Amino acid sequence: MNSTVDSAASEDRAMLVEIRDTIAILSFNRPDKRNAINDALLEELRTFFAKPPKGVRAVVLQGLGGHFSAGLDLSEQSRREPEQVLYHSRSWHSVMEAMQFGGLPIVSVLTGAVMGGGLEIAAATHVRVSEPSAMFQLPEGKRGIFVGGGATVRVGRIIGPDRMTEMMLTGRRYDAQDGLRLGLSHYLVEPGEGLARALELAAEIASNATLVNYLIIQAISRIDDMSRADGLFAESLSAALSQSGADALEGLNAFLEKRKPRFG
Repeated sequence: MNSTVDSAASEDRAMLVEIRDTIAILSFNRPDKRNAINDALLEELRTFFAKPPKGVRAVVLQGLGGHFSAGLDLSEQSRREPEQVLYHSRSWHSVMEAMQFGGLPIVSVLTGAVMGGGLEIAAATHVRVSEPSAMFQLPEGKRGIFVGGGATVRVGRIIGPDRMTEMMLTGRRYDAQDGLRLGLSHYLVEPGEGLARALELAAEIASNATLVNYLIIQAISRIDDMSRADGLFAESLSAALSQSGADALEGLNAFLEKRKPRFG
């Protein structure tokens, strides 16, 4: 497997980028801060998903140093006026939207702290693999602030608004087993196996037809926002787009020939 590392990547970069064939590995690189998210790291996420490297078909997202992310870097926050907080929150929202709906499937590796803004980022990824060390928490309510990176929409839809309300009121922390049970992660693996499993999943996902991956990412979450009738119509449109063209023909031929399809 070919591997290239972002030539600009260095120890002082907030996020490292490595390309392995069709998979990009993004690594939060602030281990001394438990990968707390500052504005520089948020902008690196924005830059990557605004224009992913050519040929990348899936992304693996992880945090270096044993933690995915402990959330917003409060040590870099200063007193802000309401208008500034509003703009900062909306900046987070735009990055999370670019991740969730950009078209690239994202597999996250969840270790250690997956808290606050870290959980908001994880919830914007499409497949989540956790190790036993993962700890899920929304501590904002105990710090006198409200979530602002999309948790009420994404985390709330994963675990339900009632449970999220309790989670924020009490500062409750869920362990890796709880996270799997609640849907905060989809896979729970042995210690140290998260990246390998995520790469396996990303490679499998990258082998899908790119249009089908795009439709899965775009359609399912949006249909959840629609009325029943509108959702069914959007499903039919997605089916019509996917069941025509070269990829659909290749999928059919591969099934009839009992082989793995080779999509373009």
